[in-house]
Formats: sequence, structure tokens, C-alpha cells
Amino acid sequence: MTASLSLATADLNAAATQETAPQMTLPTPQALKRQCPLGTTLSDRVDAQRQQIRDILEGRDDRLLAVVGPCSIHDPRSALEYARRLASLADSIRDRVLVVMRVYVEKPRTTVGWKGLAYDPDLDGKGDMARGLELSRQLMREIVELGLPVATEILQPMIAPYLEDLLAWVAIGARTTESQLHREMASGIGAVVGFKNATSGDVQVALDAMRSAAHPHQHFAVGEQGQPVMRETAGNPYTHVVLRGGHGEPNYGVDAVAAARKALIGTGLPPRLMVDCSHANARKDHRRQSEVLLEVLAQRLAGDTSLIGVMLESHLNEGKQPLEPGKLRYGVSVTDACIGWETTEHLLSLAAERLAQQG
Repeated sequence: MTASLSLATADLNAAATQETAPQMTLPTPQALKRQCPLGTTLSDRVDAQRQQIRDILEGRDDRLLAVVGPCSIHDPRSALEYARRLASLADSIRDRVLVVMRVYVEKPRTTVGWKGLAYDPDLDGKGDMARGLELSRQLMREIVELGLPVATEILQPMIAPYLEDLLAWVAIGARTTESQLHREMASGIGAVVGFKNATSGDVQVALDAMRSAAHPHQHFAVGEQGQPVMRETAGNPYTHVVLRGGHGEPNYGVDAVAAARKALIGTGLPPRLMVDCSHANARKDHRRQSEVLLEVLAQRLAGDTSLIGVMLESHLNEGKQPLEPGKLRYGVSVTDACIGWETTEHLLSLAAERLAQQG
């Protein structure tokens, strides 16, 4: 009897601890949008940017789609400097390359670690998500004002209502492509969606995700006023596969691309492929992103129209650094290592030049 009472008391104490755990009230999506509105002009711009990417997917536009930017955003100031440089470069090569900026404010973690600007904007573990959401939306809006389309990876479906009106392109990561929640979310957003192959290298999960996202769904979601809602989606036909390698092995070579293309066609899906030049494709060496891009470019120039785009992890300065507040170097990644600005500018300019020569 005594043991039973002790266990019951422990359960009550645990429940009480859970009830009094710290909580932060977050703004509703509607409130944040009112605080940082997109406006008609910028909303029309995002619509036009989305249409340009759709035209590339549909073959009406033969430009190369390049999703480029920091592995993650931890410092809005350096991100804006990068965006200004990228906007200028994007304008100079716009005839052959459509540049979209990576603005990743969420980061998936294998175990634990810093989860991104939206979760921990002060890099101190306090988790001021209200401020993180505000900073994320403000930053994306300023980048759209510069004329750049914005891309991000949506890791937590509940964050989508806060940011989706700003997004031209969305990634669903290797760890979440198989998730039903993410497939349902993708079916209802206006942005183009790229599904990455699994961390194992399996491409089939991305194909399954494309088929799922193309269909209507009814699913739980967060409404504009923060309430739980049943959302009904029409389906999103503008999706594609992102090849990122798996288990340390690349999958951007001619044979791997041909196999992915064959699988898409065999499933009745349009052969739309983007290559992530980082991660396993670069064998975890950021400098090898150059090799990957040049190989993809060579396949494009040889006539492979299924390769519609590339992804590059790039920042103002090369490499990465440990997350030590007060000791951070400006414009250097705190997550995956990135190529520096000079290399980025050279690679994208070279791609535009070679594609222009092809005619």
C-alpha cells in the first residue's frame, strides 16, 4: 500500500511539474502579418516569382534554377549584406540563371543543437520564439523587397502560416520527406516544393511525397487566428525531387540522375530534378560543391533537360565556426560549412556564361 501511495504521489508531482513548465505565448499568424505586412506590391512580386519557378519546372523557361545562400541564418545583418550582393549578381545573370536565396530559419538536428533563428534568435538557449518569428518574417520581407525570391526549409508545419506568403520555393528535408504531415502541408502551399531523397539515398520516398502532395487533403492545421482548424487543400502539382546523396555517397552522376529520371517517368511524374551540391553529394566537404555544380552543368549542356536546378550552401565567408556568442566571426556559418562569396559569384557567373554559349 505504501509503495502504491508513493508511486501515486510521484505521478502527481510529475504532473504538477509539467503543468508549471515555462510557456511562452506566441503571436498568431494574423497578428504577425499585421505587424509585418507583405502588402499588395510585394504579394504580387512573390506570385510572379513563384510563376517563374513553375515555368522552369514546366519547361516553358530554360533557365537554371539556383537556390543559394547560408546553410542557416543566425545573424540578420550579415544575411542582408549577403542578400544585397546576391540581388546584384542575380540581376546580372538573370537571362540564364534564376537565383533564389536560401533563408533557412529552422535547422533539423540529428540529436540536439541550435535549432535556428526562429527558435533561438539570441543564440543563448532561451528560446525567444516570439522574437524569432518576428525577425524571420522581417528578414524575409526585406529580401523580397530587394527583388530576390525567398526559399526555406519548413521543418515544423506549424510555422508555415507565419511565413508561407513570403516564400517562392520550399524544401522538405531528407528526414521529413516521408512525413505525412509535411506532405499534407506541401499540398496546400502556393510555393514550389522540392522533396529531398532520404538520408539513406532512397529516392522513392521523394516520389511518393510528390504524388501525395499533388492530391487534395484534409488535415489538422493552425488557423490565422491561432486556433486549430481542419484545413482542406487542393493539391500542389508544382513539386520536384532534390538529389542530395545518401550515407556519404553522391547521387548526382550521370547514372544516378538517369535512374532518378527513369523512376519519375515510370511513376507517371514529370522528370524534374534538382541537385543539392552539398551534404553527401559533396562528401561533407563544402569545397567540393564546385565539382558537383560543374558536373551538373556539364550534364545540362549535354542535353539533360530534367536537371532543372542546383542548391549551394554559401555565405559571405568560407567555412563554419562553433556557436560561441560574443566570439562569432561575421558572415561565417554556425551550422554546415559554406563556400565563400567569391567562389559563389564565380560559379554562378560561370554557369550563366556557359549556358549562354549553348544558346
